[in-house]
Amino acid sequence: MRIGDLSKRTGVSIRMLRYYEEEGLLTPPRLASGYREYSEAEEQVARRIRLLSEAGLKLDTIRRRLPCVRSDRPDFVPCPEVLATLRREVTGLDERIDRLQSSRTILAGYLERLG
Repeated sequence: MRIGDLSKRTGVSIRMLRYYEEEGLLTPPRLASGYREYSEAEEQVARRIRLLSEAGLKLDTIRRRLPCVRSDRPDFVPCPEVLATLRREVTGLDERIDRLQSSRTILAGYLERLG
């Protein structure tokens, strides 16, 4: 399939699909005409990248964990460091949430005193 079809089927923009290819995450063969021909395997990879990205993982983390993803669900086969990486990501999110809650409390206090 062509890149436009892949984009429609996966919900990933053409620009992002090209970026994934530049980053070595997608490796479609080229036809004699020079066009890329994406297979169902690339479609699965693009869906999995989108899933992990929507979960908040950075591309570098996705690159290392992608071989562990075996379905279009957030399931992993046991890979070294997967749990540690996910725990670090959750901890980082918790820390950001705490900082945001603290900022909100301070701003709400200002509003309460001013208003």
